[in-house]
Amino acid sequence: MKWILFLLFPICSFAQGSTSDSAFAKAETYFNNKKYTQAEPIFQSYLKQHPNDFKTLEYLGDIYGYAEDWDEAIDYYEKLVELAPKVANYHYKYGGVLGMKALAINKVRALGLIGDIKEAFITATELDPTHIEARWALVEFYIQLPGIIGGSESKAKRYANELSKLSPVDGYLAHGYIAEYNDRPKDAEYNYKKAVEVGGSVVCYTKLYEHYEKNKAPNKALEVLDEARKKYNSENRLHYQLGKIAGQYGIGLDQGIECLDKYIMNYSPADGVPKDWAYYRLAQIYRHKMEKQKAEVWISKALEDRPDFKEALAEKRIIESL
Repeated sequence: MKWILFLLFPICSFAQGSTSDSAFAKAETYFNNKKYTQAEPIFQSYLKQHPNDFKTLEYLGDIYGYAEDWDEAIDYYEKLVELAPKVANYHYKYGGVLGMKALAINKVRALGLIGDIKEAFITATELDPTHIEARWALVEFYIQLPGIIGGSESKAKRYANELSKLSPVDGYLAHGYIAEYNDRPKDAEYNYKKAVEVGGSVVCYTKLYEHYEKNKAPNKALEVLDEARKKYNSENRLHYQLGKIAGQYGIGLDQGIECLDKYIMNYSPADGVPKDWAYYRLAQIYRHKMEKQKAEVWISKALEDRPDFKEALAEKRIIESL
């Protein structure tokens, strides 16, 4: 259930109740700024005085979820489900952390959680006919679960169809995911292309170019990335991804250099891929261009940042042999 983690976090709070305490407000500020270790003890202190405060319980569940402390997160969401059984989002979050725990433990123990996971997600969809994330979770749940213990493509498609009614783009992405998982690349391509056409978000473009990359169609991946980065020029990670395709496959080399230069210039840790990878990709590109000296400069920069960079060490040997 890999998607569940991405659906759960980052979390938008739908909690009930209100508080005005200044310490609580300070903890909320920490939380909103992703300073979870500072927020947690303040929320814990507040909870001692208000043991059934929905918002505090949810914040603490969210914090432990971010920390991947699934048992603690389960305790807080389970209490929320007990206190407010009609709030769909609490059931969804409870099912999500149960699913993440199932991934973290051995398969025999995980089997014991399957019924509770399914019940939590289904309850969320029944309580809220518009809950997109719970339907996404059920698509993944049914498509990844082996048939002998309840997995079913037809059930996954049922929730994908419900997503189509709520959000056409989510419907196309869900049907694309199902097709991709079941090795039907043409169906997956059709649905991901429709998602780009209808939604056109970075997520839609990402699913399409990743599909092409997985299916050994780097030229198509490059085309999709070029279109995406022109549309979303401020999304720096797209610049890296185009440079990666260029370096890895030896295509679109000048485009790749341009994009990697932009990535390095505008880099921030939020972009996800360290700069040493961009240096490595530039070295690959210049090696493809047979410009040994420039390739050596960039591979040296990559290894300067990370001397034990295995891929860069291997690339250095290739460059030296030119």
